[in-house]
Amino acid sequence: MTQPTTYGGRPRMPAPGAPTPELRVARIRPHARRLFWSALVLIAVAGAIGYFYGNLRPPFEDWMLLTAAAAAVLLLVVIPWAVWWSQSYTITTRRVIARSGLLATRRSELGHVRGYTVQMRRGPLQRLWGTGTLVLSNGVDAPLRLRNIPDVQLVHEVLVDQVEVNQILAHRDAQPPSLDTAPA
Repeated sequence: MTQPTTYGGRPRMPAPGAPTPELRVARIRPHARRLFWSALVLIAVAGAIGYFYGNLRPPFEDWMLLTAAAAAVLLLVVIPWAVWWSQSYTITTRRVIARSGLLATRRSELGHVRGYTVQMRRGPLQRLWGTGTLVLSNGVDAPLRLRNIPDVQLVHEVLVDQVEVNQILAHRDAQPPSLDTAPA
């Protein structure tokens, strides 16, 4: 039996009944536009330290300036960055995994083989930034929301393709082997 041909650089389909390895297609984090204000705060704090260090009036001292700057950077820069960094969405050849949380991690998975609908929602600001929210719903479990995904149209196409390929493979592997392929 010959292997099916592929088009457009897609990987070859595995032989019927052969195990398929789970490969990572993409790992995505929400768009970093939320960190804009944190970046401005970091620049402002650095400028304020440079200007005021050594130039404070007598009731204030330099250690007070550095303490206030460290607190501002921790609360307004480091914590928002850590919250953003703790969210990730992984798309593999078998499932979609959503992880979030700093101290207590939440993880949600949705398998491609069961099939699901993919809704794309984009507000005016998301259209401006090229992002969007994808809602994955299989009709049984709670919908999985992938928020602020960069290049949302490409991710939407990838998810639809993965569902289609996984359902084709599951249907093909569920069929009994045909007996009409006897050697000649």
